[in-house]
Amino acid sequence: MTTLLPGVSARRIATKRLTVNVLEVDGRTGTPVVFVHGNVSSSLFWQTTMLALPDGFRPLALDLRGFGATDPEPVDATRGLSDYADDLAALVSAMDIAPAHLIGWSMGGGVLLQYLLDEPTAIASLTLVNPVSPFGFGGTRGTEGELCHPSGAGSGAGGANPDFIQRLATGDTGDESPLSPRQVLLAHYVKPPCVPEHLDTLVASMLSTRTGDDHYPGTVAGTEEWPGTAPGDRGVLNTMAPVHFRIPDLSSVSPKPPVLWLRGADDVIVSDTSLYDLAYLGSIGAVPGWPGAEVFPPQPMVAQTRAVLDTYGNYREVVIPDSGHGPHLDQPTAFRAALVEHLASAG
Repeated sequence: MTTLLPGVSARRIATKRLTVNVLEVDGRTGTPVVFVHGNVSSSLFWQTTMLALPDGFRPLALDLRGFGATDPEPVDATRGLSDYADDLAALVSAMDIAPAHLIGWSMGGGVLLQYLLDEPTAIASLTLVNPVSPFGFGGTRGTEGELCHPSGAGSGAGGANPDFIQRLATGDTGDESPLSPRQVLLAHYVKPPCVPEHLDTLVASMLSTRTGDDHYPGTVAGTEEWPGTAPGDRGVLNTMAPVHFRIPDLSSVSPKPPVLWLRGADDVIVSDTSLYDLAYLGSIGAVPGWPGAEVFPPQPMVAQTRAVLDTYGNYREVVIPDSGHGPHLDQPTAFRAALVEHLASAG
């Protein structure tokens, strides 16, 4: 099937780290606006947003390593999200597009938080769309991101569903199982009953995810602590384990480009009651043996993000009603209005 929409083209760009696949809107010039996708997706998720940007902006979207058509280089999870942030920096340098407006969704938001620490002068503005918590995904408590256990138990690749992994690996495009990529997208990426535009293309994008120890979900370590798994040192999900990825303070960043934090009000993935947080699932009886809230409370992902952005200061939070994890998919009009206002005000 054809996955590129009319008016969008792709090219592979060699950088000093790897060759990156980049989408562009044909004939567009102006200030670069770079879109960074989330986990189990690719640049294809941004096409309708790219096409809707007004003149004066040059929309670009990249595939992260191991997704889409970018080189499937292995992911060193011990560096947190730095492999991806360094790849982005190499691309920005190779294309000579700094300073650029940057938009990151979910895991891509975490990539941009790391990039903000590393390369603040290369950023014209930052937009975080339902970003992963600055304390990673799973295994922490409170707004200061304290580890529930030193091993990082409850985070990393051990939290992935084996059936979903298998369906990714075999290219399942069907809708028979609630764990098929199509049904996961419809149930969790967007707020039901939304059926986003170009659904088949989005499913194809999810299926571009490389699977295995070096990619999705990564390696798993054992632990005697509940729930019995701890993060390994390779692969996608381990990059967001709190033992590898932690950004507790942004006060020292200089300069401080303006940040827009956009989130769907009804997100079930990045949430204080996330259906992907093993502690929350334990608290509702979906994962057996939960040791209780005193030992392993659900992770307050949204509250953690707000606390860390408060140390930064130059940010604005916008909550989009009736929207899930992908507001650019299920509430595109409201999403684009907030984004364009932010880009325009940032100059």
